[in-house]
Amino acid sequence: MISYLKGSIASVDVSTPNRTMLTVEVNGIGYELQITPRLARRLPPFGESFQVFCDLQQREDRPVLYGFGSAAERDLFRQLIRASGVGSQLALALLDTLELSDLVQAIVTGNHRILSQTPGVGKKTAERISLELRSKLSQWRQRVQLETIPEAGLTAEIQEDVEMTLLALGFSPEEVMNAMKALAKDETFSDRNDADAWIKRSIALLSD
Repeated sequence: MISYLKGSIASVDVSTPNRTMLTVEVNGIGYELQITPRLARRLPPFGESFQVFCDLQQREDRPVLYGFGSAAERDLFRQLIRASGVGSQLALALLDTLELSDLVQAIVTGNHRILSQTPGVGKKTAERISLELRSKLSQWRQRVQLETIPEAGLTAEIQEDVEMTLLALGFSPEEVMNAMKALAKDETFSDRNDADAWIKRSIALLSD
């Protein structure tokens, strides 16, 4: 399994309908990956070094390598394609339409309206994605056994939503707890009943 590739950008081809293909040259070998248009807009200039995270899928006619800008994005893609009725192209469309943090939060909180902004995702598909992935994320959260933060002033439901979102974005359990404890002690932080505010402030703290 190829986890990631690190090389120079050889080409980006958007001529194929609904397909954006990136070629990365690594040690004289060109690897072709399908990426989202969002990632294509963020690529460095041709010839510059670039790291792309990968997932290899076997189609009926040939294998296809998909490329992502972060390990968290790649891992969410793998979760999305396991949901009923979600194939690789629909998963890429979700990742292209919504920022990663917004997509994860919409799944965790069951915000079907946000998920349905993606072309091809109707209400039933959005409900199924949220139901199936939230269940998996909840099980994951329980396995890592995050502690409660009584001084945070959070309901159990909001804390669960915040933790699952941050974990799905690739932050470690220790990082999640440290960020939430820091916010719990921050007297200037007033939006304590707003999961979205907790997530955004936590991401800002962890990204410094």
